[in-house]
Amino acid sequence: MKPGALKDAKVDEKALARMEAIIKSMTLYEREHPDVLSASRKKRIASGSGTSVEDVNKLLKQFDQTQKLMKQFSNPRQMARFGKKKMKIPFN
Repeated sequence: MKPGALKDAKVDEKALARMEAIIKSMTLYEREHPDVLSASRKKRIASGSGTSVEDVNKLLKQFDQTQKLMKQFSNPRQMARFGKKKMKIPFN
């Protein structure tokens, strides 16, 4: 990634505000352990943040995908085991 590549990126301020509201509606325990969120907790979070349960589910899915991606990038040897054809690591 080039330096300054993100300065021209378009950011949806409303989406960021919704994400922040959803996260602030969670308890500290729920933030640390998002896997404990049951349907009733998601409903409470949605009503507390002024969003829908679908928005809460989207945020949780996005968080899960980001977490998996970061885990992949943290261990380059594991990435190499899955094949270098998918992603080449520079300077290896």
